[in-house]
Amino acid sequence: MASQNPFLLAADNHPALLPLLRENPAWASAQDEHGYSLVHAAASYNHLDLLRTLIQEFKVDVSIKDEDDETALFVVETPEAAQALIELGVDVNHRGEGGLTAREKLEADAEFPEVVAYLNSIEPTTILKDSAAEAISQAPEGMKITVGTMNETEDIPSEVDPEFRRRIEELAQRSDFDTPEGQADLRKLVEEALLDRGLAEDRNVRQKQE
Repeated sequence: MASQNPFLLAADNHPALLPLLRENPAWASAQDEHGYSLVHAAASYNHLDLLRTLIQEFKVDVSIKDEDDETALFVVETPEAAQALIELGVDVNHRGEGGLTAREKLEADAEFPEVVAYLNSIEPTTILKDSAAEAISQAPEGMKITVGTMNETEDIPSEVDPEFRRRIEELAQRSDFDTPEGQADLRKLVEEALLDRGLAEDRNVRQKQE
């Protein structure tokens, strides 16, 4: 492993890396003394095919964290790398040791404004999706919420209603957002959105039937 350092190979996207990992699959999840992983390297250097291979073929945890409790989303330099990580399932709302999300840290450091803009555009939708799933699973007894297979174009639109986006962003900025009280308010907001959506769909169905 010393003669063929996988971290250096990952940084260069060297063709020798994947054969090396297939001979030694455990190395795919290796981390250096600072917790830096091949996932961090692939995302940071924008080697998206390598990134997908690490997650999909070698089953490396896409949310693998370094010594600062930061995922690879904290080190991306392009919106494309951020999008790839999100599509692979990284937690957009994860907060590192410093208490900031990836977007908040990049914004505070005044780095990679295009990545910040991209993350800012998808965070409310991501919060909505995560909270909708939780709200449905914790629905009160007797309250039936029926949803099919969730997808962005139908159940959770990619373009969130502006007023709902404003309320989500306002809630996310609260200092108590991660407390039980803040999460309860978020669930209530999502339940209201789901209920409104259900009522609107019922009206559309009735109008079509008429």
